[in-house]
Amino acid sequence: MSIRTERLAAVIQEDLGRILQQSYQPAGAFITVTKVDMSPDLMNGKVFVSIYAPNQDQGVLFENIETKNAEIRKELASKIRHQVRRIPELHFVLDESAQYAEKMDRLFSQIKEERATRNNEDE
Repeated sequence: MSIRTERLAAVIQEDLGRILQQSYQPAGAFITVTKVDMSPDLMNGKVFVSIYAPNQDQGVLFENIETKNAEIRKELASKIRHQVRRIPELHFVLDESAQYAEKMDRLFSQIKEERATRNNEDE
């Protein structure tokens, strides 16, 4: 990835994070832009979004972001219009790495507890 591509990805990640948190984040939920991958021609951006929403359906919140893609892109355009010739198309992807890490932590804790129980029974 070129330096220009990386810089633009970082700018878009920061600006989209602010836009999503200010305008599209419902009460009690946290929306985070975890990563942005730009195509070499800077025309397409793959935006990885992490959603933490206890007692709310993540799928519904993510669909809301996808349906408002045009509005989000327009807000982004107002922020980065002096840095690029054309505003890239945004393709949102739900980033579930945080949920996966949490699941793995729970499994490791469960294994640790089971081993401790076995060791106590053997003694």
